[in-house]
Amino acid sequence: MKYTVACMKWGTKYGPEYVNILFNMVKRNTTLPVEFVCFTDDAKGLQEGIDARPLPTMDLPEDKERGWRKLSCFKKDFELEGRILFIDLDTVIVANMDEYFTMPGEFIVIRHWRPSEKHGIGETGVYRYEAGQFTDLYDYFMAHMDEVKANYRHEQAYVCDVLNKQGRLGFWPSEWMPSFKYNCMRPFPLNFFMEPVLPEKAKMVVFHGNPTPDQALRGEVKGIKKFFRYVRTPQWLRQHWR
Repeated sequence: MKYTVACMKWGTKYGPEYVNILFNMVKRNTTLPVEFVCFTDDAKGLQEGIDARPLPTMDLPEDKERGWRKLSCFKKDFELEGRILFIDLDTVIVANMDEYFTMPGEFIVIRHWRPSEKHGIGETGVYRYEAGQFTDLYDYFMAHMDEVKANYRHEQAYVCDVLNKQGRLGFWPSEWMPSFKYNCMRPFPLNFFMEPVLPEKAKMVVFHGNPTPDQALRGEVKGIKKFFRYVRTPQWLRQHWR
């Protein structure tokens, strides 16, 4: 079995350091022969050992991205083989990750911490599948783009709803995948005095929205919720996100 960790970087939201740090976390936390591939529109600054490839072609109109580009991983001509673990760049790996490749299941995602009609039931920040499978997700989206965008807020709600209805959706154990925002940060006003906690059984910590990992390290949060999401720099984050 061939094992690959894949990620995507496009635009300017994340710099090459996010890819490099993810690559180093993967190397430190797996004993399997894993290849690391980054699909990107700009490979400058990526360190040696990262297999940088052009973004898969996908004809998307100018619009709010909302992760739709990630559907290109399901194209029939997608160039990877074997078992693929896709990881978003703002994920922090804190423990051995071999089980993400060996856990049984067709398509495995993060169970949403606050499932709702708006957000869906799953998060595709970390998901695993076999190459060449689920091509219908891409094909249907490209043929019915306006319909899909009208019915789903973002790519992960679409993917999880369709595969759940097909009976092919699985979830990582929730204790493996805490949300930094919901499961690690202290509630206001304790966040000003106490560092975020790292749950004991966590394998990866999922950052979504603000704060990002680098914001959490700097104790800097943008937006109107900056007081409620202020972060005292967690030493465990400094240890693992490097």
